[in-house]
Amino acid sequence: MLFLLSVAIAVVAFFAWRSAARKVRAERNAAYQTTALVAGSIAALFVIIAISQCITVIPAGNVGVVDFFGTVSDNTLKAGINFVNPLARVVKFSVQTQEVKEVMDVPSKEGLTVQLEVSALYHLNPEKAAQVYKTVGENYAEIILEPQFRSVARGVTAGYEAKALYTSEREMLSQIILVDLQKLVEPRGITVEAAPLRRVGLPAGLTQSIEDKLRAEQESQRMQFVLTKEKLEAERKRIEAQGIADFQTIVTKGISEPLLRWKGIEATEKISNSPNAKVIIIGAGKDGLPLILDTK
Repeated sequence: MLFLLSVAIAVVAFFAWRSAARKVRAERNAAYQTTALVAGSIAALFVIIAISQCITVIPAGNVGVVDFFGTVSDNTLKAGINFVNPLARVVKFSVQTQEVKEVMDVPSKEGLTVQLEVSALYHLNPEKAAQVYKTVGENYAEIILEPQFRSVARGVTAGYEAKALYTSEREMLSQIILVDLQKLVEPRGITVEAAPLRRVGLPAGLTQSIEDKLRAEQESQRMQFVLTKEKLEAERKRIEAQGIADFQTIVTKGISEPLLRWKGIEATEKISNSPNAKVIIIGAGKDGLPLILDTK
């Protein structure tokens, strides 16, 4: 509309300038010089305005959708300077990460009502901006994302006990909400990046009960660990004792009386060959082994 108005004013001002200029030349009337100057300035100004309507600037982090009297172009405008039909309307969409936050009362598996504060980080898929504009409009987050977000959050929490929202399973629930939400809204052109659980408000008294239960479970796990450790230590000692007993049995079986006598004879022979003075009495010792008497 501004383009047409600018063109019309520029045309009128141009003809006014030309008429005044002719009169200045024909009649040499200085009074028309001011009229010609003003008309020419107005014509030039509105020509510039008309030309500016053919140029649009898309800010960083945005894309532009061109709507020409209801006909939407599938080609979106990128960030920067773009030349467009001056009669078309350019609708700008942010493709930066945005946040939608919900505080809701959700049911748990055991029927308790839990107050949940959860967020969804999302951005518009720039390749589907034209589709979103045609099928949903500019308020796509309010129409598509927020209702689905609330529905998914309630559906996921209904399958878990309140304890899961309070313990380490919280991150797992966040991932389930994220995946389920992505399946619903990404085909519509909305990319969900994360769905963090920010705060969980449990009924009065339930928090303490959960903490007591968790402490009891941790103590039970600790005792189980201690018992397992003691059992392993007892098994180790049993195996060690069995090994010692087996060794003693093998050694005992290998030492016979003839062997001991033979070793005694060998020892006697070595002693008899030594230079020291001694008296050897054969057969006088226990079991018939020699007795060795030193003469010194």
